[in-house]
Amino acid sequence: MQNLKTLIGSSIMAIALSATPLLAQSETGTDQVEQSAEQQKFEQDRGAILAMTGDYKVQFKFTETVAFTEGYEPKDPYLSGGYEIVRVIEDRGNFISLQHILVVGGEQKMPIKHWRQDWHYEPAKVLNFIGGNAWEMRAVSNDDRAGSWSQTVYQVDDSPRYGAVGQWSHENGVSEWVPPAEWRPLPRRDMTKRDDYHAVIAMNRHAITPAGWVHEQDNAKLALDGDPHVLVREVGVNTYTKSDEFPIEVGEEYWATTSTYWAGVRDIWNGMEAAGTPFALTQKGEPDRLYMPLMALADEVAKGKRTAEAAITEAKAVIARETTTDLLPLAARLRGKAKKTDY
Repeated sequence: MQNLKTLIGSSIMAIALSATPLLAQSETGTDQVEQSAEQQKFEQDRGAILAMTGDYKVQFKFTETVAFTEGYEPKDPYLSGGYEIVRVIEDRGNFISLQHILVVGGEQKMPIKHWRQDWHYEPAKVLNFIGGNAWEMRAVSNDDRAGSWSQTVYQVDDSPRYGAVGQWSHENGVSEWVPPAEWRPLPRRDMTKRDDYHAVIAMNRHAITPAGWVHEQDNAKLALDGDPHVLVREVGVNTYTKSDEFPIEVGEEYWATTSTYWAGVRDIWNGMEAAGTPFALTQKGEPDRLYMPLMALADEVAKGKRTAEAAITEAKAVIARETTTDLLPLAARLRGKAKKTDY
């Protein structure tokens, strides 16, 4: 009887020992499947971001729709367009930077550096517009970071514009990125022409289409004088349709001759962001103060009239002159006059 018990016990132990590696293999396999799914989603996201590169006919259309302030009449729709190239200027796997360059003019086409979009996977921080022509770096919670990408948009002169964090989805045959609404400064078309509102509460959607991609916006124009109030809502639809009907080389040649200079300009702005101190532009969209000097330096580099290194040194002086970390004069428009995501 004792031998039988011993034999049964030994058999049970042998079965248990032989099962343990199988269990471990099963758990490892599950981890691998989960990791594979996460990696697959990551690659899908990257593919969608990179799909925005190319050569496009573009149209920008903004329509004020519904007024929320008594006596306000929605303005006429704004419509513009042209041709644009979008190129990858940096790709580190979890960070992708896309530069837009317009190609404009009649028979004699000319390039104009346009906006830039930086994408960062699971970012620890994101740049936020906080009103009063000022920005700060905001920490992103672990929950919001997981599986998400931040998009930070920069203006023509590489000064900041806005940032947000959201997730790409690839359901029902559509790849699209939709973050929560965030604040952004007035668009250039309104910056020097209007003083009846002070910030835009904006929701962005980037979606890949068979013809290219589309940037959709659902905006609320927010006035911060007195009690915060929305003047009007606005819908924006910017379409990027693949095109070879323009001299693409005009944009590419410009970037080939000025990219070193603009990399130096980006480094200056990046250093201000990395410092972690909120900063502001001292001017409100006046092109002769920041935009025009930085663009003029790029033109001098492109024409061989100035080295990139000398131009970067001058650009640093221009940016230092036109930015400040002293936000006291702007305090009335900063932090908490209105909730960022409220319409």
